[in-house]
Amino acid sequence: MNICRPFILRPVGTLLMAMALLFAGVVGYRAMPVADMPNFSVPVIYVIASQPGSSPQQMASSVTTPLERRLGTIAGLRTIQSDSNDGFAFLLMFFDDTRNIDGAARDVEAAIQAARADMPPTLRITPQYYKANPASMPVMIASLTSPTRPLYQLRDMAETRLLPMLSQIHGVGWVQVAGTAKPAVRVDVQPWMLYKFGIGYEDVRAALASANANTPKGVIETGDRRFTLATNDQARTAAQYRDLVIAYRSGRPVRLADVAHVEDGPENERRAGWANDDPAVVAIIRPQPGANVIAITDQIKARTHLLQQALPADVRLDFTCDRSLTIRAALLDTQFTLFFAIVLVTVVVLAFLQSWRSTVIPVITVPISLAGAVAGMYLMGFSLDTLSLMALTIATGFIVDDAIVVVENIVRHMEAGASRMQATLAGAEEIAFTIVAITVSLVAVFLPMLFMGGTPGKILFEFAMTLVLAVSVSLLLSLSLTPMVGAHLLHRHAPARGDRWRDRLGQALDRGFVRCTAWYGGSLDYALRHRWLVILSLPLTLVGSVIIMTHIPKTMIPAQDISIMQGYARADQNISFQAMSARTREVVRRLRADPDIRDVIALTGEEATNQSQFFIQLVDRGQRHSTPDEISQRLRASLRTIGGIQVNLSNAGDMNGGGGRQHDGNYSYVLHSDNADDVYTWVPRLADALRQEPDLMGVTTRVEDNADSLMVDIARDTAARYLITPQLISNSLYDAYGERTASNISTPFTAYHVVMETAAQYRENPDIVHDMWISTAGGSAGGGTVSNTIRVTRTDAASLTGLAAISQQSFRNSIANRLAGGAGASSGSAVSSATETMIPLSNVTYLRRQGTPLSISHQGGAIAGTISFDLAPGRSLSQAEEAIQRSMLRLHVPAGVHGAFVGESADFHAAIVNQVLAFLSAIVVMYITLGILYESYSQPLTIISTLPSAMLGATGSLWLCGEAFSLVGMIGVIMLVGMAAKNSILVVDFALRAQREGGLPVATAIEMACVKRFRPILMTTLAAAMGAVPLVLGNSYGVEMRRPLGIAILGGLVVCQVMTLYSTPVVYLVMDQCARRFRRKG
Repeated sequence: MNICRPFILRPVGTLLMAMALLFAGVVGYRAMPVADMPNFSVPVIYVIASQPGSSPQQMASSVTTPLERRLGTIAGLRTIQSDSNDGFAFLLMFFDDTRNIDGAARDVEAAIQAARADMPPTLRITPQYYKANPASMPVMIASLTSPTRPLYQLRDMAETRLLPMLSQIHGVGWVQVAGTAKPAVRVDVQPWMLYKFGIGYEDVRAALASANANTPKGVIETGDRRFTLATNDQARTAAQYRDLVIAYRSGRPVRLADVAHVEDGPENERRAGWANDDPAVVAIIRPQPGANVIAITDQIKARTHLLQQALPADVRLDFTCDRSLTIRAALLDTQFTLFFAIVLVTVVVLAFLQSWRSTVIPVITVPISLAGAVAGMYLMGFSLDTLSLMALTIATGFIVDDAIVVVENIVRHMEAGASRMQATLAGAEEIAFTIVAITVSLVAVFLPMLFMGGTPGKILFEFAMTLVLAVSVSLLLSLSLTPMVGAHLLHRHAPARGDRWRDRLGQALDRGFVRCTAWYGGSLDYALRHRWLVILSLPLTLVGSVIIMTHIPKTMIPAQDISIMQGYARADQNISFQAMSARTREVVRRLRADPDIRDVIALTGEEATNQSQFFIQLVDRGQRHSTPDEISQRLRASLRTIGGIQVNLSNAGDMNGGGGRQHDGNYSYVLHSDNADDVYTWVPRLADALRQEPDLMGVTTRVEDNADSLMVDIARDTAARYLITPQLISNSLYDAYGERTASNISTPFTAYHVVMETAAQYRENPDIVHDMWISTAGGSAGGGTVSNTIRVTRTDAASLTGLAAISQQSFRNSIANRLAGGAGASSGSAVSSATETMIPLSNVTYLRRQGTPLSISHQGGAIAGTISFDLAPGRSLSQAEEAIQRSMLRLHVPAGVHGAFVGESADFHAAIVNQVLAFLSAIVVMYITLGILYESYSQPLTIISTLPSAMLGATGSLWLCGEAFSLVGMIGVIMLVGMAAKNSILVVDFALRAQREGGLPVATAIEMACVKRFRPILMTTLAAAMGAVPLVLGNSYGVEMRRPLGIAILGGLVVCQVMTLYSTPVVYLVMDQCARRFRRKG
C-alpha cells in the first residue's frame, strides 16, 4: 500500500493542507507569550512577621515556632525554611509541583490566623504572605528620589500610590518597598526628665495610646434628621502630640514636649537606601512563580505615565534592572540563529542536489513544519523562549533530512529511466516505511525526556515536545507535500556544459563526492575484512564516555549573562548603623567607578544592621568586553581594601543556586541538626575550611554567635518587695529601647504609628541602662501576661496601704487602657496626677554581657546554618560539592550534623541520575520501537550499537571546549542518539530490501547499502551540523545556553557518524551470523 499516493494525485488538497499549517503557525506565533525560559519554578510562598525590639531568640520561640507548627500541617508542603532576626521572622515555603499556588495561599492565610492565638499580643501586625520567592531575581526595580523631600515621605508615596498600582498587575507576586521605614510620629524620650517629674515609661505609652481613640461615637436622631457623631479624637502630626498633657505636678501640667523630643520621621531610623549616589526609596518588583517576565514589564511600562502622574513634580521615578531587555535581546538573537540555520541548511542541500528545483522541494518543508510545530506549541500552552527556539533551530536539520531522503530516492528512480510520476510513486512508496521508522525512532528517543520529574523534567519537557511536534509535522509533509511537489517540479539532472561558473562548481562538487564515495568504499572494505578492530572500538567508546563523564565538570543549567549582578555585604556583628551606612556608600562609590557598571541600587538595615544588599545594572553586553564573572573578580580586589566589610558579588543569571530567603552567594549549603550547639560549632568551622578551597570563593555564613548582648538578670525577690514584676521591667525596657509602637494613627489610605524610644544620645552607651528608673505605678502585670494582674486582697479603699493603692490604681489603668489599645496595653496612667515612686533598675537587676546570634535559622523545623558561596572561575557545582564533602571528612563533622544544598542546586544529584536514566531509557525505548517495526531482535541491536559514541563525542567536545556538562548538554546527547539511529536505519533498511527483493548475499547487500546511502547520509549529517553551527557562533545574550548544545551536537556528529559508517555494517554481519547459528541450533 502506497500511503503517499492520495497526496500525490490530489495536489490541490495537499497544498491547501500545507497552507493551513502555515496559517495556523503564523496565528500561533503572534499569540504565544514570550519568556526567557520555560516555567520550571516551584510554588513558593514567603511569610514575614515583624515585632520591633525583639531579639532573634524571642522571634524564634514566640513567633517563628508557632508559625512553623501551623504552616507545617498544610498539604503538599515540601519543605519550610525560616530565619529569625532582630524584630523579624522570615519563613519560606516550597510546595509540590502539583499544588496550586492560589490554593496554597488560602491554606497559608488560614494557618497564619490559627497561629495568631499562639503568638504574643505585642505582635501588632498579622504576619503577611506573598506568592513570590525572595531569592528570585526581580523583574524590575523602581526608585524614588527627591531633592526636597525626606525619605520617609517618599516611602509613604511608594506604599500609598505606587504599591497598589504595581500589585494589581497580573503576575506580580511581591512588591518590596525598601530604603527607609514608614512615616511615624517619633517620641524620643529624655529619661532624666521622666525621673525629674516622677513619670514612668508606661505612663508615657498610656498617654500616647489615649490620644488616639478612633472609636465609634454613634448617632443622634431627631424627627426626620439623623446626625453622625464625630470628634477630633486622633492626633496625626508631631505638633499635635507635643502639647499632650501626660501628668500634673504641683497643679501644673506636664506636657509631652517637656519630657521628650517629638517629630515626624521614620518608624525605624536604622534603614537606608541609595539609587546610585542619591538617597532613595526603592520598590523591588518580584514575580509569582512561573509568571511571564515580559508580560509583567510590558504592563509596568504601560502604566508608567500613570505612576508618574500620581507623584508630585519634585519626585523622580526611575526604573532599572529591567530583565525584559536582555530577554528580548536573547530571543531576537535566537530567532536570527534560527533563520541563519535555515540558510545554511539550504546551502548544504543545494550543494549536494545542484538543482534549484531539487533544493526548493525539501527547503519549503522547513517553514511549514516549523509553523505546524508553533501551532502545536500554542495549543499546549508553551511560550516562545530560548529553549523552544533552540529546539526549532535544531529541528531544521531533522525536518530537511526527511525531505532530502524522499527527493534523493525519487531522483534516483528518474535517473534509472522512470518518468517523473512513476519515479515519484515508486520512490515515495519505497522510502515511506524508512521515513516512518526514522520518525518513530526519533519520537521514541524523546519520550523519556517527556516523563522526567523535578526541575530537569520541567526544562526538558517543552524542548522535547517542541522537537516531537516538529518531526511529526515533518513526517506528514514528507509523505504528502514533498512527493506531490516532486511529481510536478523534479526533472532529470542534465549534464553540465562547463561554460558557466555554476556548472564548473557543480562538476567540482561531483568529482569530490565521487572521490569521497570511492575512498569510503575502500576503507569500508578494509573494515569488513578486519571486523574485530571495529568490534573492539565499541566497548572502547563506552569506556571513554564513562571516563569523561566521571571527570567533566557538571552543573544544572549554564549561567547566563543578563547584564545584572547582585551583591551582599557583611560587617562585624557589633557594627553600628552609621558605620555600616558609611561603608555601604563607599562600596557604591567604587562600584560606580567601574566603566562596565551603569546603575547601582543599595540597601542597608533592611534585615540586619550589619548587612547590605546591592543590585547592579551593567552596561549593554555589546558595549563591554568583560563577563559578569570577570567584573566580579576585578571588583573584589578593589572592594577588599574597604576595612571592616566583606562584599560578595555574583552573576544574577546563574539559576543553579538560590533556594534561600537571602544568600550572600549564588549557592547555599545548609547544615542542620537537632542539637543547636553542633550547628553553631561546626558551621563556622566548615566555612573557615571552605575558604581555603580553590573551587569556592566568597564563602560566608550567618551562623555566628559572637554578637554582643546585654543580659538583664532580674532579682525576683528584691523586685517583688517593690511590687515590680518581670513584665513591668520588660515593658519599660521595650518602651525605652525597642522603638515600640505606642499608638496607631488611622487615615483614609493607610495607618501610621506613634513610636516611642529613648533619645539617641541615651542609646549610644550600654552602661546607660544602669541609670534607668522604673515607676512602680505600672507595677502590675500587663501586656503579654495577665495571670498575675493585681495583688490586692481587699477592695476597701480606706484601708489600703500606699503600695496596695498604687497596685489597685495600676489595675484600673490596665483595664482602661486595654479598652483603647487592646491586648498589650500599658498599665500606666494616661494622665499621672501624683509623683510616682521611681526605683533604679540597678536595684532589682544585674547586668552582664554575653554572646548572641544575629540570626537563627530552621530547616524543616530543625536548627540549621547556611553557608553561602560562589563558584571560582572555571569551576562547576560538582567540584564545589566534592570540596565540601572533602572538608567535612577532614574536619570529622559528627554524623548527627547533616548537610544539603538548597534551591535548584538541591536537585543536582537527582538531575545527574535522571540524565543517565534518560539516556538509558532512550536506548531501551528505541530498541523496543525498532524491534516492533522490524519484527526482529537483532536488527535493533545493529542500529543502537553505535549510540555510546554519541555520548563520547558530545561529552568529549564539551570537555575540550571547557564547557560543563549540563541539562543542555544532555539534550544534545539524546538528540545525537536519534541522529545516529536515523543514519543506521537508512543503511539497514536498504540492505534488508536488497536481500529481500534482490536476493543479494548479506555481505554484498550491506556493503552496497553503505555505498549507496553514503551520499544521503553525508548530506543529512552536514545539514544537521549546519543547523547546529549558528548555536556555537555569536557572543550575544543567551549564547551561554545555545553554545553547549551546538558544541555537543557538532562534536557528537563527527564521532558518531564515523562510527556509524563502519560499525553498522560490521555489527549487521555479526548479528546475521549469530542469528544463523541460533537458527541451526534451534
